[in-house]
Amino acid sequence: MIKALTFDLDDTLWDVWPVVERAEALLHDWLAVRYPRIPERFTPLELRELASEVSAARPDLAHDRTGLRKAALMLAAHRADYQEFDVEGAFAVFFIARNAVEPFAEVRPTLERLGQRYPLASLSNGNADLRLIGLDDLFVFSLNAIDVGAAKPELPMFAEACRRLNVRPEQIVHVGDDPEHDVFGAARAGFRTVWVNRTGRDWPGGPQADAEIVALDELEGVLAEWEGASRNRDRITT
Repeated sequence: MIKALTFDLDDTLWDVWPVVERAEALLHDWLAVRYPRIPERFTPLELRELASEVSAARPDLAHDRTGLRKAALMLAAHRADYQEFDVEGAFAVFFIARNAVEPFAEVRPTLERLGQRYPLASLSNGNADLRLIGLDDLFVFSLNAIDVGAAKPELPMFAEACRRLNVRPEQIVHVGDDPEHDVFGAARAGFRTVWVNRTGRDWPGGPQADAEIVALDELEGVLAEWEGASRNRDRITT
């Protein structure tokens, strides 16, 4: 039987990239006032791409989106010849705007209903803050890659979720939009998987998710079907 549900956040519960791009634009404007040589040299996209450069040089930070953003900003300040730079202030501008997301309309009502039947947890590679977003009351805990020192699809985040939920992997359903991070990673950890495919993408190949949905409220029907099948098997075996 299903004992718990885990959820990815970005692009599963809300559309993240328009928000990230707006946050980067606001940060660029903030830098233009305080450290103008940085935006003169780097576009918002180029500042983001500096994080990839940092990640290649610092593999120990590869899982840490916050650390990468801060290190990229420090690198930009260095290349723009600033000896002093308020990286915490700069990141705060980005971070607050990055969390100004709007959950899809069905998300809160669906999670509220599911939370009456299962413990819910979030597992994210990003640095979304559910307290700022206003969904933290729906989850018994939230993990991100910074917490466990590794990003999905690696095992540690899924293993830590099992430990905290105190249930076996096969009793957990993981729900997410990313075929590699969410579906492949959770399946290798022994979870059941549900792929959230809001935009009608083709499956990229490899083992498919146990179910596919377009919106989160379809999850309730999937779970009901699985639980009904499980009860029928139990009656047959007894």
